[in-house]
Amino acid sequence: QVQLVESGGGLVQAGGSLRLSCAASGRTFSTYAMGWFRQAPGKERGFVAAINWSGAYTYYADSVKGRFTISRDNAKNTVYLQMNSLKPEDTAVYSCAAHKSGSYYYTTSYDYWGQGTQVTVSS
Repeated sequence: QVQLVESGGGLVQAGGSLRLSCAASGRTFSTYAMGWFRQAPGKERGFVAAINWSGAYTYYADSVKGRFTISRDNAKNTVYLQMNSLKPEDTAVYSCAAHKSGSYYYTTSYDYWGQGTQVTVSS
């Protein structure tokens, strides 16, 4: 089993940056691909980014490509999401998740989730 705890959210002005962290418990963290998802009020949870177990491959939603960077440090059991050039439409609760099988883009492909961290971007 993997437990996930996100941190790093907050309030930032448009154009600013934040770095989210997702700390994982358990010795099997390095075997999991990891993903970041976000959910804005009144909207479904949507895919943001994913990274394979080694960090060699990354995947992004079109809406964040070129602005967000996902990375991981398996020695620290942590996955990161660096968010630059933030826009008001990036406002959401951001959650990390451990991938089990299937497409990285779907929530149903993940079986462990963190509680989420709020990101608010003001205009």
